[in-house]
Amino acid sequence: MKTLVTVDLNPIDKTTMAEYSQLAAKTLEGYGGQFIAKGPVESLHGESPYTMKAVIEFPDKQSAKSWYTSEAYQAIIPLRNKGMDSQFQLV
Repeated sequence: MKTLVTVDLNPIDKTTMAEYSQLAAKTLEGYGGQFIAKGPVESLHGESPYTMKAVIEFPDKQSAKSWYTSEAYQAIIPLRNKGMDSQFQLV
């Protein structure tokens, strides 16, 4: 079954965030991951503590977990944390 990784985020440093985003996209290769949506959030109900969201689709849950725990992705987490405040969720 297809699995989604949702990323809620608030930018901290837009230059660092852009660098991280380029590197993160490359880490999806080999895991079947692809961005299906990303951008500003428009809340239809309730308040959201995050201003932006990204949604990444994977072929299955194991692929998503393998990507997140991969050496390549783990290596750029310090850059991610410098560029944005974020929360990742698996659906």
